[in-house]
Amino acid sequence: MAKKIIGSLKLQVKAGQANPSPPVGPALGQRGLNIMAFVKEFNAKTADIPPGTPTPVIITYYQDKSFSLELKTAPASFLVKQAAGLPAVGKRSRAKGSMKPGREVAGSITAAQLRKIAETKMKDLNANSVEAAMQIILGSAKSCGIEVKG
Repeated sequence: MAKKIIGSLKLQVKAGQANPSPPVGPALGQRGLNIMAFVKEFNAKTADIPPGTPTPVIITYYQDKSFSLELKTAPASFLVKQAAGLPAVGKRSRAKGSMKPGREVAGSITAAQLRKIAETKMKDLNANSVEAAMQIILGSAKSCGIEVKG
């Protein structure tokens, strides 16, 4: 018999760095899920991803308090900023884009880099072709203040 799904939860956790502190602990604890089991499983599944990469995860939890994980690819803005070579800044070590997107350029990437990012994100995007996915990623790049050359 199939398990009865109670709900799902979306979190964004750094690859290989999940721990029981917020936001993971409280989000899972209030639903009665085993926090340490999630931490161990998530860190094991993200072992091949560069440490510190923000990784969205969808946690589906069941009536018997078990759960399943579905990992997504890193956010498009993270991949675009990484391709542009923007340095990690601040307490949360996130790369910053332009403070005035559309007016100031924080960096640039090539069309080949844009295509590579679109191909990486293709399974998570609502696009039928790589060209359509490139347009979605182009929009993310523009909103970060990063121009695409070529």
